[in-house]
This record gives sequence, structure tokens and C-alpha cells, in this order.
Amino acid sequence: MTEVIMPKMGDGMEEGTLLEWLKKDGDTVKSGEVIGTIQTDKATLELESPGAGTLTGILIAPGETVPVGRPIAAIVKAGESVPAGWGSGSAATPAPQAAAAAATPAPSVASAPAAPSGVTDRVKASPLAKRIASEAGVPLAGITGTGPGGRIVEKDVRAAIAGGVKLPSAPAAVAATAEDQVVKLNRLRQITAQRTQASKQQVPHFYVRVEVDLEKINAVREAFKEEEAGKISVNDFVIRACALALRDMPVVNSTYQGDHLLQYGAVNIGMAVALDDGLTVPVMKNADQMTLRQISAASRTLAGKARENKLGPDELSGSTFSVSNMGMLDVDDFLAIINTPNAAIVAIGTAKRVVVVTEDDEFEARWKMNISGSFDHRVVDGAVGAKFMNVVREYLENPTRLLS
Repeated sequence: MTEVIMPKMGDGMEEGTLLEWLKKDGDTVKSGEVIGTIQTDKATLELESPGAGTLTGILIAPGETVPVGRPIAAIVKAGESVPAGWGSGSAATPAPQAAAAAATPAPSVASAPAAPSGVTDRVKASPLAKRIASEAGVPLAGITGTGPGGRIVEKDVRAAIAGGVKLPSAPAAVAATAEDQVVKLNRLRQITAQRTQASKQQVPHFYVRVEVDLEKINAVREAFKEEEAGKISVNDFVIRACALALRDMPVVNSTYQGDHLLQYGAVNIGMAVALDDGLTVPVMKNADQMTLRQISAASRTLAGKARENKLGPDELSGSTFSVSNMGMLDVDDFLAIINTPNAAIVAIGTAKRVVVVTEDDEFEARWKMNISGSFDHRVVDGAVGAKFMNVVREYLENPTRLLS
């Protein structure tokens, strides 16, 4: 017998939520075959069978959360059976109605925004298919699935959209006064809340803000636009500048571990990506060894995969530092919460054209941007944090140093 356990899929993952079983009790499965989907603190991921045989002994139903490493089902070969009492000490055997529910998927807690009643309920579809259908206003009930067991997958929804399937118009509201609503938190939102609260409560934050002149960066960006390499964003420049600054000041690339600091050898930058149902932080590994063009390509790829719930465990783990960008939201600046166990994060505000006084006491309009660093005072002292932000600014205001 082979146990199916709740896998560990990223740093800091302590538990996972089963979204749906794609196979039911008694189904034959192959090793590596996707048998379900789970929600971690960062993304929705596929659960693969650890062996070949018959799926049996399902211990949890969709929507249940269990710790990493706990058995949730079993795979048996011909002639094998689940031992008496197996699973009783680690997870309760589901009631008959729960076991029946395990054979059909529950609505994905990662789907956002919520679909109208009847659109995703009682329909067998992948989390990504539900998300795309909800955003497009396409009823899943009218789509024929081509996935395992008739399950609706992404290509089915996109084909329906291309075919012009529309959601029936909702009836006009009767009540003129809106009532209070209880909005249940999905798993990703719950863990986003837990982790940010823990960071603010446990980590002594301090903040340093600097203003960056973007005139030279804009000139370099214009030059990039004329090449086949395409557009390079300000965010790409900031990631590159932070990566080099971390190499110059490795103490910032550290984490607090009680009686000592662990100084990371690699510079892995986490990129905060806002989703409809929470926040995820894909990781750009060895960013200090990447060129500006490579960083730009990696940024677009990671952000796209994050929005489609296609990030793998390796792309969600191992960050040593993070960057959060609200420049597209028209904000002067903001103070980001540290993504533990990192010791620092840089927050990017919106670039704006402002009037400045030159050294010749003349007025001039220049592009400026505020960036703010949040630091863990257990790791980084105030003067060190200030120096780090100035090193980042120095790189950004002399962007030719970022091109090598």
C-alpha cells in the first residue's frame, strides 16, 4: 500500500486544503497522474499519485485542511487492502455523505470573483476553468468537458467563450436597500491575512523612503523600445538594482534565527503579485546573476503564471528578499509588510513628473519616484537600512551600471 499524503510545496507551508478529488474511491490511477488539486498558502497546485494501483481509503473531503505529511488517501495494488484502523490516528474517516462529496469537486476556494449561483456549483471543472468562466460570465453548466471523467478544463471554457456562450441575464433587484453580507474567506485570503498579521506582530519593522530621479532610466527605456528586445519596465530596473545592492550588502540578504543570522548565498527576489483572491509571491532565483533583459522576461513569465495558477512549488519558495510594486495604482508611496522569513522588502510608488529646483536655482520638470524599504530591525540597523536604500537609488540613477 502507498499512502497519499498532504505534500509540502514551498517554504513555510504547514498545511494544505483539498480543493477537489479528480479521481474517486475505487478508480485505477497511474503513478504521477493528477488525482486532485490542493490550495497552499500561495497557489492552487495539482496533487499527483505517488504510485500505481487503485485509489481507496479517502480520509478527507473537498474543503478540508490538514497538516503537511498527514495521510489523506491510499493507493493499493491487486490483492492489497487498507489495514484495519489505518488513518484513524491521523484523520477522521469521512461520513458517507463526505465520502460521496469526495467523488465530485467542490467550488474552488481560489476562484475569484465568485460566480452567480448555479454557474460553478455541482459542475465538475478545474479551478482554472472555473476562474476563467467566472470572469467571462460563461455558465459551466452548458459546457461539455473533455478532461478526465468529463471534467471541464481550461481549453473547454476558452472554446465556449470563442463560440459565444453567454450567461443569462440576472433578474432585476427587488430590494432598494442593500443588506449586510457575510463574505467567506477563501484559503488564500485566510493565509494572506495570517501571514501578514504574524509579520507585523512578530517582526520589528522600520522604514526608509528615498526619492529616485528617473530621467536616465527613461532614456534607457526608450532605447530598449527601439530594439527587438522590447519593453523593459521600471520594476525590472528596481529588481536588478536591489539584486546588485544585496550583493554589495549581504547582511540585508539574511534572516533572523533566534541566536544567529543566516546569511543567504543566493540572491532570490520574491515578486509580490496581487490576485483577486489574495497575494502570491513568485520567486526569481539568482537575480543578481541575471541581465536586465532576463529579469524582464522572467518577471512577465512569473506574473502570468501566478495569475493563471500555474506556478510550481520551486517558483514559490526560496525568496531571500522581496519587491512590491503599486506604481500602476497611482500612489505616492506605501510601506510594505515584510515577507517573512525575509529581512526586507522594497515598495515602489508611482512615477510622476514634478517641478524641482536645479543647482542653478532654476525650475525644471523631472520624472521622480518614491521607493520605500521595510526592514527587520533584528537583522538590519537603521543606518544599514538607510545605506542600502541609497545604494539602490545610486544604481537606479546611474542605470548604465545595471546593463552589464
